[in-house]
Amino acid sequence: MDSQQTAAGRTEVTSVPEDPILSMRNLSRVFTRQPVLAETLLKLLGRTPDIPKLRAVRSVDLSVRRGEVLGLVGESGCGKSTLGRMMAGILPASQGALAYEGAEVAGLRGTALRDFTLGVQMVFQDPYSSLNPRQRVASILAEPLKVHRPDLSRAEIHARVDAALAEVGLDVSYRDRFPHQFSGGQRQRIGIARALIVEPRFLVCDEPIAALDVSIQAQVINLFLDLRRKHNLTYLFISHDLSVVRHMADRVAIMYLGEIVELAPTAELFADPKHPYTRTLLEQIPSVRNRKRSFSAVKGELPSPLAPPPGCPFHPRCPAAMPQCSVEVPQKRQIAPGRTVSCHLYDKDQIST
Repeated sequence: MDSQQTAAGRTEVTSVPEDPILSMRNLSRVFTRQPVLAETLLKLLGRTPDIPKLRAVRSVDLSVRRGEVLGLVGESGCGKSTLGRMMAGILPASQGALAYEGAEVAGLRGTALRDFTLGVQMVFQDPYSSLNPRQRVASILAEPLKVHRPDLSRAEIHARVDAALAEVGLDVSYRDRFPHQFSGGQRQRIGIARALIVEPRFLVCDEPIAALDVSIQAQVINLFLDLRRKHNLTYLFISHDLSVVRHMADRVAIMYLGEIVELAPTAELFADPKHPYTRTLLEQIPSVRNRKRSFSAVKGELPSPLAPPPGCPFHPRCPAAMPQCSVEVPQKRQIAPGRTVSCHLYDKDQIST
């Protein structure tokens, strides 16, 4: 895999293999809340209560190529974290298939399941709640090895813990401290070290810098980029901040109300966004070149996934909405090589594949 530094400072992979390390087909996740007393009584009376279902992720088709950084962007509540947890095997899918290295995860057993568990790790958003406050750092980092690598001796585990700390830029003397003795940036580095210690191939990074001070964010981003180059890692980088994703990602997927509405190479998406939602998100990024440009948030509120609007989920907020948008769900269309969009504006633009 070859890398080069772009003029914008982003490390760009120039020869990412097309074969996916992880792929999803029609992947969905539905949450059903526990019935309240009235609904339980209806069941006892032989009647079927109408319990709303929260469709957090809806029919996602997506592949992550080996060695790339795929950015996943959307507003809070759109399903990004849920999709990330499904990809990491933390949440099961309600429908569809997730494949790792070409094999469906649901059918993995024995060594193959262990390879998936070790090969896909997650870095969580909140470094304060993702670390056990009662454990020392050495114990936090050693735990995955004790569970998944019982063949390692105590001395080998000790050495790997020290190596993991050094790799994320922390002094090995920190191994005997507790999480509350660290800053937010240091805690996140510990979380990254915990994910790396089992030598994964793929990291799901769930808004890993959102809870950090702005002064620390750039340091953690650079750490992710350095680790990627050193270990040939693949990332799903989840964020609500397109400016961060622009610096990190090779491709960007835009998510809205549980659906991927646009997917494109990073440079193409920023140069020529297609979906109206993507355009609106990009308009909110401050521009040094055009300081007079007016910025406005996406109009309206994100609809509830308990009661999504009919037709296109974005049509109640879309500045380009047409009559058919409120009744007909747009299909995903490939409008250029490597570019897909789900929008009625491009119903006639699909290219043959």
